Amino acid sequence: MNLRCDLRSDTVTRPCAGMRAAMASAEVGDDVYGEDPTVTRLEDRLAEMLGKEAGLFLPSGSMSNLCALMSLGQRGDAVITGKPYHVNAWEAGSASVLGAMMLVVLEPGADAGLAGADVAAAIFEDDPHFARSRILSIENTVSGQAVSLTRMDEAIAPARQAGLAVHLDGARLFNAALGLGVDASELAARADTVSVCLSKGLGAPVGTCLVGPREVLYQARRARKLLGGGMRQAGVLAAAALWALDHVLPELHADHARAEALAEGLGKLGLGQVRQATNMVHLHPDPSLGDVHALLAAQGVLIGAPHPESRMVLHRDVDDTALEAALSCFDQFSSV
Repeated sequence: MNLRCDLRSDTVTRPCAGMRAAMASAEVGDDVYGEDPTVTRLEDRLAEMLGKEAGLFLPSGSMSNLCALMSLGQRGDAVITGKPYHVNAWEAGSASVLGAMMLVVLEPGADAGLAGADVAAAIFEDDPHFARSRILSIENTVSGQAVSLTRMDEAIAPARQAGLAVHLDGARLFNAALGLGVDASELAARADTVSVCLSKGLGAPVGTCLVGPREVLYQARRARKLLGGGMRQAGVLAAAALWALDHVLPELHADHARAEALAEGLGKLGLGQVRQATNMVHLHPDPSLGDVHALLAAQGVLIGAPHPESRMVLHRDVDDTALEAALSCFDQFSSV
């Protein structure tokens, strides 16, 4: 197969020459000893950008979320979250299996946010029969949809009133901020801890950074060690993320613009239901088209498998030429 356009996820990006050069020249040390200056620079920079005291570089977003939950709560505590949120749906049950926490799962609204009344109703009474409600874990974006500040505040208010900590899974935090037209620090300010993925919209090869209060991040560092996430000369990876903050983040708007163009093109072709938000496009194809996913793959265009929608994610490795190639392949279905 001659790959023409890979829209499966923004995790498929590969380091460009500039990013590779930054990795090759990175100053490194043993980060488990706290001696890698490039990792420290990344942690400090993201903490400052997001208005937090400290940061922690981790191998993955799943580990970052789990370390946050384990640091904000204890075994036996209850975590309130959304049914489609990554913590519940895509992390192999790690909060329960490894963190020994109970997930209390709510259905979000059409805007992907949690209703304040639902959060309030999900908080258990202080009674020995019940798990202790300790954490609200929210997400932004959710399947590309940026949750408004108002909806975030609605969900957080009853949690704060009940004394719960708040974790924000901001894997695509900068996409959310761009979509809402606010600084990322405004989103981060609403949570105690924030997880930011560096290998999605920012296009770095590996890593996530967790930011929050220094005391909580100290516990998260311990949890990272417990989970086997301590890395040694990790500066080669942190350097890629630092390069991305300088060179990819300022161009993130291009991914959103191309997502809009893809959605508009698919809409004109009349292939089914299309919705777009930030850097993602979701297509629920007309059943008469057949296996769109397989037919596109045979022509070198990869999209997410249907569930029943197919997700397409725009990223730094999809330029205008690749986008045009994808749309030309989709065009074959318009006459079916």
